[in-house]
Amino acid sequence: MAYFLQQIANAVPVAALYAALAFGYSIAFAVTRRADIAYGALFAFAAQMFVLFAGFGWTQLWLVLPAALAFGAAVALSYGVGAGLVIGRHVMRPLAFSSDNTVVVAALGVVLVLMETARLASDTRSLWLPPLLATPVVFWNDPAFPVVLTVLQLANTLAMAAIVVIGHMFLARSAWGRRWRAVSEDRLAAELCGVDAAGVYLSAYAGAALIASLTGILAVSYYGNMDFGAGLVFGVKVLFIAAIGGAGAPLLSALGGAAMGLAETLWGAYGDFLWRDLVIFSALVLLLVIFRRERPLP
Repeated sequence: MAYFLQQIANAVPVAALYAALAFGYSIAFAVTRRADIAYGALFAFAAQMFVLFAGFGWTQLWLVLPAALAFGAAVALSYGVGAGLVIGRHVMRPLAFSSDNTVVVAALGVVLVLMETARLASDTRSLWLPPLLATPVVFWNDPAFPVVLTVLQLANTLAMAAIVVIGHMFLARSAWGRRWRAVSEDRLAAELCGVDAAGVYLSAYAGAALIASLTGILAVSYYGNMDFGAGLVFGVKVLFIAAIGGAGAPLLSALGGAAMGLAETLWGAYGDFLWRDLVIFSALVLLLVIFRRERPLP
């Protein structure tokens, strides 16, 4: 029983990460209805920039650790959101309302560019952060098998949950959220009513890039490292995650992401780890086929 409770506890930070990623992805997807694997690359790129510049602040600028981490986070946010704006304005927006295949090819090119940029900037070195806020918090003090999480895991979970909650409230209550919903439901009708659909799309992509960058910084602060090939892996994974709950509905996509985080953690605990991704993705494909609903695009 204690082992099962520990796996549930382990699943909570993963579920929060996937929920936040799916929420951000869905904001951009809702206005284009085009699959975009570049979103996962932005997540990994911001994480890699955080590690790189935190290390630069520590070794070259002689900053204390909190200042070095803050410097790395600020630079990573700037690079992540800046890259998102450039990609959204000059790559994705011109192609967003054309064929699906053009967006897929362009997104794959973006993934490769971001991966290689991070690799060259790091001189192909795998950089690691030191353990941060690793103090254990005990939930069940069983002498044989205590159920614990670290302070950083709890902080990351709260931060990612806050991203989803604040983002949902902003979409539901703000004037920009009303314009975003109008464009996501019918772009042409929204333009006839005076809504700048291109501007909404660009700002939606920038918002998605901001969420991807924040989650990348939070994730790598716990894991300590982000592999150069993680952009493609997370790009595909986020696409499937968001599709579980309906990629055009951010809150439902977040719930789908949380469900996948739970399933992935439990399989890793009780099943063969080598088969985890195959089983999870196969189950996702099966669910998408079973629950697929035809909906004409506006």
